[in-house]
Amino acid sequence: MTSTTTTTQTTPQVTPGIVAETPFLQALVQQVRANDHYGVYRNWSDELVLSPFVVSKEKKRSISVDGDVDPATQLRILCFYRAVATLIEKETGKLCQVVIDLSHEGFGWSLVWTGRLVVVNRTLRDAQRFGFNSLEQVADQGDKLIKSALETLQKFPEAANA
Repeated sequence: MTSTTTTTQTTPQVTPGIVAETPFLQALVQQVRANDHYGVYRNWSDELVLSPFVVSKEKKRSISVDGDVDPATQLRILCFYRAVATLIEKETGKLCQVVIDLSHEGFGWSLVWTGRLVVVNRTLRDAQRFGFNSLEQVADQGDKLIKSALETLQKFPEAANA
């Protein structure tokens, strides 16, 4: 039994200029473009490059969690957390590393660390459905992770320097 699915890509409704005004979204665009080995996104607008990160609730419900996490979704997750790490590095001057561990079922975790200090530790569930309602929410979640990481770095500077 074979099934065919069709998907339609729509440009998300975004506030004009939101990427230019938001450091996190700028870092995310840089991460996505850095992983574009064939230059597909070279002439795309920043908003179009980030459009796969916007997934409506209806679309999330239609995505099956029974199958493997597709490579494009895995790359989006990695780019998101690398953007977080990039802005932590810019703020602190400390090198950050990112590890994403996902099972084929879409469960796992994301770690961002510097020195011997884990500054971001997120559990990932239903990774097949990774996405946000809007670019504003993408930026908000990224900023929250960065703020929390910076607070952790202030509490435990000796671990970060180890």
